[in-house]
Amino acid sequence: MTQKAILLIASAFGALSVMIGAFGAHALAPMLRATNRVETFETAVKYQMYHTLALLAVGLLLFKIEHPALQVAAWAFLIGIIIFSGSLYTLILTGVTWMGVITPIGGTAMIVGWAALFYAILKAL
Repeated sequence: MTQKAILLIASAFGALSVMIGAFGAHALAPMLRATNRVETFETAVKYQMYHTLALLAVGLLLFKIEHPALQVAAWAFLIGIIIFSGSLYTLILTGVTWMGVITPIGGTAMIVGWAALFYAILKAL
């Protein structure tokens, strides 16, 4: 993935995080309360934003260092956001509870992203 693509995706995911959070706080609030999913929704949005910022950091680090582990980190954060937050959003909106089974796969991808970022910085700086 190119540096430009990483930065563009991070920017888009940042905007999406804010839009989804606002949508949940306003339009979905009654449904979230009724289904007791407020905390699940907040977790999905928080993790999306945290890892969007991590993805942005990877893109910015590419100005300073070029290490293959940064590509691993970028892909892992992207995949983690999609699977972790995406599965929680799907669970919340559809009530399909088996989606919760794949959520840890997204969390694992996020952990891999952090480990790859750590490794890239350790080796390159």
